[in-house]
Amino acid sequence: MTAPSTFGLSSEARNLHWLLSNLVEEVPGIVSVAVVSSDGLLLLSSDQDRNLEAGQAQQAILPAGPRGSAADLATIVSGIGSLTIGAAKLMDGGAVKHTMVAMEEGSLFVMSISDGSLLGVHGSADCDMSVVAYHMALFVGRAGHVLTPELRSELRKSLESSSMGSER
Repeated sequence: MTAPSTFGLSSEARNLHWLLSNLVEEVPGIVSVAVVSSDGLLLLSSDQDRNLEAGQAQQAILPAGPRGSAADLATIVSGIGSLTIGAAKLMDGGAVKHTMVAMEEGSLFVMSISDGSLLGVHGSADCDMSVVAYHMALFVGRAGHVLTPELRSELRKSLESSSMGSER
């Protein structure tokens, strides 16, 4: 994982970057991680290069992120989050806590953070799903109370400014 630059960010934003880095480094089998706002925009990713690509895509500089980019993961996480919320409403199932998709070549996990924000994890085929889910729950517990509207705005601006810097 490339360490993202946290220069100029608030202590809350730096802590969130650190929590995300820890999640990826400590849990075997995690391929990538994305934190997505309630409106589907990427706030934070485990891959700094993918953060830059996603920021460019969100600014419509690129019509769509390349396959496997953080922007793609954010889109998938947002879509699955929306679909499961709709399904839960139709079934009177209450709030959606987490969603797991097991595939032949990997896994996808989506967990609610706060105010509609989501944590999405793409895991390898050999990841231990229960370990990934446990560590995601720890991340959500630690990050949920700090992911305020102000922090979400700061993270979006940071993503946009880092992508602007990469164009030069």
